[in-house]
Amino acid sequence: MLMKAEQVEVVSQIRDTVKKVCEEYGGEYWREKDRNRQYPTEFVKSLTELGLLASLIPEEYGGSGLPISVGSEILKAIHEFGANAGACHAQMYTMGTVLRHGSEQQKQEYLPRIASGELRLQAFGVTEPTAGTDTTSISTVAERKGDQYIVNGQKVWTSRAEHSDLMVLLARTTPKESVEKKSQGLSVFLIDMRDALKNGMTIKPIRTMLNHSTTEIFFDNVPIPASSLIGEEGKGFKYILSGMNAERILIAAECIGDARWFIKKASDYANERVVFGRPIGKNQGIQFPIARAFSQTEAAEAILDKACALYEEGDTSGTYANMAKLLASEASWASAEICMQTHGGFAVAEEYDIERKFREARLYQIAPISTNLILSYLAEHELGLPRSY
Repeated sequence: MLMKAEQVEVVSQIRDTVKKVCEEYGGEYWREKDRNRQYPTEFVKSLTELGLLASLIPEEYGGSGLPISVGSEILKAIHEFGANAGACHAQMYTMGTVLRHGSEQQKQEYLPRIASGELRLQAFGVTEPTAGTDTTSISTVAERKGDQYIVNGQKVWTSRAEHSDLMVLLARTTPKESVEKKSQGLSVFLIDMRDALKNGMTIKPIRTMLNHSTTEIFFDNVPIPASSLIGEEGKGFKYILSGMNAERILIAAECIGDARWFIKKASDYANERVVFGRPIGKNQGIQFPIARAFSQTEAAEAILDKACALYEEGDTSGTYANMAKLLASEASWASAEICMQTHGGFAVAEEYDIERKFREARLYQIAPISTNLILSYLAEHELGLPRSY
């Protein structure tokens, strides 16, 4: 465990490193990738070679063994310096399912190769077209037959599947009508997609307003080894929830980074842009919204810091992870709005990068969990209000 002074130094060094990478892959790089719907392979490779994507993997498995608070700073910096971690952030939180619940054999076999970049673990197969965020109602099934499972079903909004070697998959191993609680009977698997693609798995790209390599995946009698099972059969819902807390914390960090990018962009422009013989930043109609967005961002970061601390202490409640994602995404969106408004017509010009980042920021009002579901969770679990869904 890093001491506080050591962690401050590590974070400072990491931010410097990330900034240099982001300067190498500047706005034009991202505009071109966005324009042509291309995966930022070069950017991801640079992060991998520097060990940044393996920061949360323990040292005994080839990673840096850093806490989630430092991992958050990596993603925060990537977004603050104008890039986007959506192409690779899943590697940080998805591998946690293997780390926390996988067998020692699975950890030894996969984590060192994920840390080195030999294997890519970017795909997270949970959401389905008919279930949405009602995860316990998924219909993808994995039926045990001898020394393998046979998988049938469909997943949607599975980003980066075409750029991943492995997938963490949630499937039903016991029918919903045969369990006492609907959260029972779900299991998690680590699938080698290279083999699955040869045996009945199909990946279909979905074109969206974001260049996030989003896909839907079809399983048609896909055989996977029984050794693909992570942890105990039927307890996968609990395993997925623990991974989702990490996901929400790390996404919140990205949102803080975006907010800072928007605020700096807006402040710089407000100082430089002269209309009617004076900088527009002199007008309180410009000043006040930027100042408010700054305040929101600082407050959201404080909750994010607490969420990281609780996660590192072993807290599994999810309350602060959810609040961090809620508040950070709202701060990011408020900052995006005022940056757009401050720039006026220039904001929609591709060369300013605002419209690209604006689209990216909007996503986090609905993903990886919607704002309304977080509010429902807080109302029920923290305020004692009746369950609303």
